[in-house]
Amino acid sequence: MKKLILSLAMVVAASTAFGQKKVVSSADRNFKKGDLEAAMNDIQAALESPETKDDPNTTLIKAKILTKMFEADEDMAASTVKTGKSALESFDKTMSMVGNDKNSKIGKEVYKEDMQGMPDNLRPFSKITLKNAAFNKALQAYEDDDYSMSYEFFNLISEIDPTDTTAHFNAGYLAYQELGKTEDAKKHFKALIEVPEYNKLNTYYFLIQIASSEDQDPEQAYKYVVAARMDFPEDKTLSEFEVQLLLQMNKMDEAMASVKEALKDDPNNSGLLLRYGYLLEQSGDLDGALEQYKKSVAVDPTFFEGNYYTGAIFLDRARAILAEVNNLSDDEWEVRAPKMAEEADNLYKESVPYFTKASELKPDNTEILEILYQIHTRLKNTSEAEKYNQRLITLLGPDWMER
Repeated sequence: MKKLILSLAMVVAASTAFGQKKVVSSADRNFKKGDLEAAMNDIQAALESPETKDDPNTTLIKAKILTKMFEADEDMAASTVKTGKSALESFDKTMSMVGNDKNSKIGKEVYKEDMQGMPDNLRPFSKITLKNAAFNKALQAYEDDDYSMSYEFFNLISEIDPTDTTAHFNAGYLAYQELGKTEDAKKHFKALIEVPEYNKLNTYYFLIQIASSEDQDPEQAYKYVVAARMDFPEDKTLSEFEVQLLLQMNKMDEAMASVKEALKDDPNNSGLLLRYGYLLEQSGDLDGALEQYKKSVAVDPTFFEGNYYTGAIFLDRARAILAEVNNLSDDEWEVRAPKMAEEADNLYKESVPYFTKASELKPDNTEILEILYQIHTRLKNTSEAEKYNQRLITLLGPDWMER
């Protein structure tokens, strides 16, 4: 009797296991026929059974079903992304069940290439299929100006294949430039700078900009500059970044050394000349600063900052002289004031071309318009002063002087 009971138990167990395998087979058949809802119901039942839930083939079929669902879904929605992530989770679970061996039978199925144009019944619906489908959706969303969903699909690709530099860059770019998601952008850009063979110059630019602007962290930005210059020692923009960041950190001596070194290789860089002038101005060498500012304009007459800073030096000198005049004693005033006033007026005159050019470059800059109005009023250039008065009235209203 015991032997009979034992035999019957074995038969029941075998029948149960066989039955569950039939469910897996049914899921596979429905998958191949395109009845994905029935296939998913079958595979879910198989995944709940102790006899088949630990079989990597079961989770592989689930991954394939979800991949086919993901590809077929025409909605550019979070639910579509969720389906794609579920497919990825199933592929990853499948691989873990075979020790992540890509050369195993299951591993080869997971990473099987998907040939374009093949009929569905011959396609593998592998992890490669999932990646290609996500890429197509990312491009479609981008063309539709749906940058949020385009980012989500590029981000999904980077999770499917963490070595895909195109996915990381596009995801980082969209996150930063279009969506303002700096933390997401940093995640992707940081992944890129870890790829040895990748040309990461633009990636460094973005990381420097994020650290310097959004994160207000010049020290981190400077670290990126130092790392970038090791890879791209000839890049002139990185030299400018380095000087600018050293200035932000008030490391004047280091900034001075850096800008001088950079100017050896790039003597006609208007931005570097401007920063050199600024460093000289901060050190009290106004003559040296003026020389560098004027050089920056000579190199590039349309350089707004160069024109503005040059005009400002002349303006500050003129104002300093007039302030000194106001502090003269009566006796000194009689002797020195006329000559000092003439010297101040000459400095005002020298500033005019630079401020005028700066105003042409930024015609709506009311600060410069006010400066030009004040200078021409001081020099008794009535018609010029009125011209700037009218422009200020247009921009700020008739009571602009009372602001």
